Amino acid sequence: MTQTQTQAPAAALRERRTSWGKIFSWCMWDWGTQPFATVITTFVFSTYISSGSLFGTGAGDDTPAFMLGVAMAVAGVLIALLAPVLGQGTDRSGRRMFHLRWQTWALAAVSAALWFVAPGQQYLWLGLALLGIGNIVSEVANVNYYAAIDQVATPGNVGRVSGYGWGMGYLGGIAILLLIVAVAGSDIGPDGVRNSMLLCGVWTVLFTIPLFMAIKDRPVASPPPRQSPVRAYRDLIGSVIRIHRVSPHTTWFLLASALFRDGLAGVFTYGAVLAKLVFGFSTGEVIVFGVVANVVAGLATIVFGHLDDRTGPKRVILISLGALVGLGSCIFLLHDRGPVVFWIFGIAMTLFVGPAQSASRSFLARLIPEGHSGEVFGLYATTGRAVSFLASSLWVLSLWLGSFLVPAGESAVHFGILGIVLVLAAGLVVMIPVREAQQVMHRG
Repeated sequence: MTQTQTQAPAAALRERRTSWGKIFSWCMWDWGTQPFATVITTFVFSTYISSGSLFGTGAGDDTPAFMLGVAMAVAGVLIALLAPVLGQGTDRSGRRMFHLRWQTWALAAVSAALWFVAPGQQYLWLGLALLGIGNIVSEVANVNYYAAIDQVATPGNVGRVSGYGWGMGYLGGIAILLLIVAVAGSDIGPDGVRNSMLLCGVWTVLFTIPLFMAIKDRPVASPPPRQSPVRAYRDLIGSVIRIHRVSPHTTWFLLASALFRDGLAGVFTYGAVLAKLVFGFSTGEVIVFGVVANVVAGLATIVFGHLDDRTGPKRVILISLGALVGLGSCIFLLHDRGPVVFWIFGIAMTLFVGPAQSASRSFLARLIPEGHSGEVFGLYATTGRAVSFLASSLWVLSLWLGSFLVPAGESAVHFGILGIVLVLAAGLVVMIPVREAQQVMHRG
């Protein structure tokens, strides 16, 4: 690989005077949209919709948890198809903030609409459909949000800025969970869950305003004409080939991150389900766990963000994934030892989830060529979602296999964590030989 080839990928991040006001505004989007990840996907709504006693035939019915996995897998396929083309279109038009704004409002609307999901088997499909749509909107919005990092960060601080964003998200998760407890009580019931969905929608609209006030679109001087979907996918394939020729390690990173990010998403999607169905947590205890987990994750992500800038994101990713594989295995092996197991090892896992996500974002930001942020982060979302069936499918497969290994009538939900651990381990293995931007330049 030549010197010229290896210099290009860093061009999107440019040296500029750091505007901490813009950085803060950018981070506030993470804070504002965190209710969907923390309250809806992880700690509150996912445990509500997966409850056999509320949406199945009884407390021992694993069907809602099974169908949750199916719904997330379907949403993942749709995200894989949509994200890169929409990201490519944003780059071509230069209207990133415009698209991010309506996507954010759509996410708020879907969050509030979950209020209509009352207990009962007849509402299971409505809840899963809205949750799937919300995941699609959230991921597509993330493409534009991630791409906007090149408008606020520099090559020297991108690790910290990415870490601050993730950290603000976790702190926002703490704040919204505490607010829900204050409004609905610690032992939140079905009505409290539904009312909290309205709160999530309002929260998202209010706290994302700073981003749209501080950061504006950068119009393209001569925007190219709109493309047909067929042409867009043809150009996408050409972009993948071009990226692989210029920097094959970028391609391998996209594959590795696709695997481990799907595993990280599985931790969020199914962690609270495990807490409630395997370790007997009440909804209130799940929320308390979520508050503690977000405190730990937020602080760890900010600290690891500084480590990212000093030692490089790859080291942060490898340390985090190795720890997550080991800790997840411990939860499975010790699942019958009571809630203390999940408190110890579950909280320990939160030390490493955020840093892995943040370092993954900063790793890619260092490689993106000028004018291709939306396209490459669209590929980032697509490669992640192209294999997003893995964690959900292995969750479902593990539950099915586990049902043959446990006594009749007993739950096999604890086997689900094995599927998540396998995906994380696969991402770790593929990530090991991948070089960072500086390594590619020095060794190419």
